[in-house]
Amino acid sequence: MAGGDDSKGHRARLRARFLADDSAATPDYELLELLLFYALPRVDTKPIAKALMARYGSLAAVLAAPADDLRKTEGIGDGAAALLKAVRAAGIHLARENITQRPVLDSGARVIDYCRATLGHGESEGFRVLFLDTKNALIADEAQGEGTVNRLAVFPREVVKRALDLGASAIILAHNHPSGDTTPSAADIETTKAIVEAAAALGIAVHDHIIISRSHHTSLKTAGLM
Repeated sequence: MAGGDDSKGHRARLRARFLADDSAATPDYELLELLLFYALPRVDTKPIAKALMARYGSLAAVLAAPADDLRKTEGIGDGAAALLKAVRAAGIHLARENITQRPVLDSGARVIDYCRATLGHGESEGFRVLFLDTKNALIADEAQGEGTVNRLAVFPREVVKRALDLGASAIILAHNHPSGDTTPSAADIETTKAIVEAAAALGIAVHDHIIISRSHHTSLKTAGLM
């Protein structure tokens, strides 16, 4: 539906309120509506934003949704999907920057935030490895293994080989549980122990294995499981 004077006035008021107030207080659906202004300049974005929120439940979940899935919502085309994916990518880059400015082990909360940004909203299990240098600064963060909704295949020797290729002295493991329950499974514990053993044989430390979801996390190190 094309936007008239009322729509233009609404956009101006929402933009002004966002700029004048603490943006952290802006509701998710209004932030989403504001973002969509720039992809859909002649469309009333309020119903589209509300439809996306009803479908996904939160702004974070909308931004994490695959582009093909986003386009299933009426009004979302390539431009809007690209904008939403770009916003998520920018957020991940910001979270990564926050853990590269200091030793990772001094940035526990930021590491959790970064893992949640990259993995927390995944619909299938994903596994990432943070590779660290001798000062525990981040060298690289890469995906490893292939997963489905509730199953993940990770090969310890591939993780360790990549650490050697990068010259890493230590690693942190992270993966998500799409169910939301971050309780480690028997397979999670076995895989962690296998990676720890393979890494130790080559002088590489495994600092932790973090299981993440949208709102929770479990550290296998803190739980005494590694």
